[in-house]
Amino acid sequence: MTETSSTLLRTAAELAAFGAGKGPRAVVMTMGALHEGHAGLIRAARAAAGPDGQVVVTVFVNPLQFGEAADLERYPRTLDADLAVAGAAGADAVFAPSVDEVYPGGEPQVRISAGPMGERLEGAFRPGHFDGMLTVVAKMLHLTRPDAAFFGQKDAQQLALIHRMVRDLNFPVEIVRVETVREPDGLALSSRNRFLDAEERRTALALSRALFAARDRLAAQQALHARAQTTPATVGRAAALTRLGEARAAADTQAVARARPDDGPAAVRAAARMILDDAAAEQPPLALDYLALVDPADFTEIPDDRTTGDAILAVAARVGATRLIDNIPLTFGADT
Repeated sequence: MTETSSTLLRTAAELAAFGAGKGPRAVVMTMGALHEGHAGLIRAARAAAGPDGQVVVTVFVNPLQFGEAADLERYPRTLDADLAVAGAAGADAVFAPSVDEVYPGGEPQVRISAGPMGERLEGAFRPGHFDGMLTVVAKMLHLTRPDAAFFGQKDAQQLALIHRMVRDLNFPVEIVRVETVREPDGLALSSRNRFLDAEERRTALALSRALFAARDRLAAQQALHARAQTTPATVGRAAALTRLGEARAAADTQAVARARPDDGPAAVRAAARMILDDAAAEQPPLALDYLALVDPADFTEIPDDRTTGDAILAVAARVGATRLIDNIPLTFGADT
């Protein structure tokens, strides 16, 4: 796309006056330091809004989402570059308000509570984070008044909580999920990747490798189970093949005969855990915060006997001073 400029809006009044009366509005909410993952969200919003619609990108480093002042200060702020990325991807405007503009009079006394889901996984490691996130998302939805808001799958728990807030509190907006954008080596795009040196980045690749290994293990397990439903493979036949010296055919037959649909969750966790455990012994090491296979609706753990339905395999870890998260959607019992 040919690079175009985005109008910079600093106040709620400027935002209210911008493009009044135009077609549908799509919004992409960010904390700045835009990269190709954000650009993908903006392009998806542009396609949905159409030529007569409007795409607004918000850039706001929300202090309510940071537990430590040092993390807030460390977060990269690159507004000039953000304007260029947003314009090239098709945004009409960038709304970049000050903290005083968003929270006049100081931090809000009334906030959105994320509830039980907000206390799990990321919420357990970052207390209050999701309350702060939902509070600013609610404010931005009121200020921007979009028809649709676009969020990335990479922040899966955040996305699930926004879906829940919009449903529970009757926000008149469609929440659109956009697939995680990855770098060529598989690392999920994140503003935090810039803090990794070459050796730390090599270790960090274990996150995506673990997720892909789990996905592949589930696909292989489900393929074996599908064959077991249609192929007369028995342990006895495997033993006969072994006696004939057909070791490879015997192993395949035995695997099919023993395939069980309820091996899925345990096998998925084990496949990912093996790679993460290896990375913990690397230099520099990967320090795992969690590996969790959860229900996308509420982020509770999937039981080992689950044989059907959607799930999210989520991982969070630290490499050096940088904390990274990633996840991958999975479907148990899917056709192969």
